[in-house]
Amino acid sequence: MTAKTTPADVNIPPRDIHFKVDPAKTNHWLGGDPVGTAVFNALSLTFPDGERMFMDAVRHYRDKVDGKLAQDVRGFIAQEAIHSREHHSLNQLIDREKYPVAEVEAAIKERITFARSRGPMRMLISTIALEHFTAMMADAHARHRDLFENTDPAIERMWRWHAMEETEHKAVAYDVFLRATEQWSPLQRYFRRTLAMALITFFFTKHVSQFAARLLTADGYSYEDALKAVKNYVWRTPGLFSRNAKTYFAWFRPGFHPWDEDNRALVAEWKAEFDADVAAPAAA
Repeated sequence: MTAKTTPADVNIPPRDIHFKVDPAKTNHWLGGDPVGTAVFNALSLTFPDGERMFMDAVRHYRDKVDGKLAQDVRGFIAQEAIHSREHHSLNQLIDREKYPVAEVEAAIKERITFARSRGPMRMLISTIALEHFTAMMADAHARHRDLFENTDPAIERMWRWHAMEETEHKAVAYDVFLRATEQWSPLQRYFRRTLAMALITFFFTKHVSQFAARLLTADGYSYEDALKAVKNYVWRTPGLFSRNAKTYFAWFRPGFHPWDEDNRALVAEWKAEFDADVAAPAAA
């Protein structure tokens, strides 16, 4: 039977972990690969402002939720706040004298400001689409654990933690959307969310690719060659945006819910690891 809400036994605890990511000062921290490093730095640069928008989008509709969903919303906001903090710390370690980080951050702020200007419901619909996108990438990370080969364990660990929590809270914003649109017809809800995903897919992948290419020019690439290399990385090898196409296209199925695909087993080992990290200081 198709799930229509997050399973009752899925909990979303905040894990207040500070990661030591000083190795990110190395220009090509992703296994010495300048292209992959540029792509993940570009993604990381989008997270602080983007996740604050996700938090505000969900927070706006808190009066429409209760019970387990209200608890999940609190967990979602807490997790996203910690993600934003940790990626901000990571982003500060990128060599800002070499790479045009400020230019990329300014472009991201401009796009987030535009998204916020379109009102709470459009913010929420953008959030559910982007949360599905990040959950798709997190699922791919869990299925294909070669992405961070030869990467410093401290950085790998932070991205793995982020992937695990994105899987854990992948449906919270979606559940809020369902509650906030209870009076909509199924057709209206389907049209709005699929249109949003089509737009998000085009603009998110385009902008991340452009940001990564702009960073890569500091490594001596022409912009055209940098963009070509980035597109190959995200769409072909390793295919960061295409590696888990099955999960992506599930969005376009009528009646879709993120927990139609229960992939908790993929990240169960990671969850146990990070739960233990949080529990250890509390028990001391």
